[in-house]
Amino acid sequence: MRVPQVGDTARRTMTITPEHIETFAQLTGDRNPLHFDDAFARSVGFDGRIAHGMLTSSILSTLLGMDIPGPGAIYLEQRVRYLEAVYPGQTITGELEVTKVRPDKPVITLAARISREDGKLVVDGEVVLLLREPRPS
Repeated sequence: MRVPQVGDTARRTMTITPEHIETFAQLTGDRNPLHFDDAFARSVGFDGRIAHGMLTSSILSTLLGMDIPGPGAIYLEQRVRYLEAVYPGQTITGELEVTKVRPDKPVITLAARISREDGKLVVDGEVVLLLREPRPS
């Protein structure tokens, strides 16, 4: 595994579907009506049902495990702020940028952002990872 350098970036895009929301609810048990009932979601100030926040931010896990730094990355810490809702059918783009590489340990810090197709920033945060090199089998 190549050790990422400060300034390295990665980006992925996905469209949130009703099937993603249903599958996430099946996996987690989170059936909050915000995610399944348009009328309920409107009653608390949204334009309709919304995607789970953790479903939205799961694109960060994909980026970390597959792109930067890739296989062998282990989450140590994640801090995210949810700024805007994501609705079924919207496309989101997750972006990571390496902001710190510890010289004494294989630990990196990355800025994390997720935006919607309309350009609105929906998630802003930071993740810290431990880098592990796979052992030969």
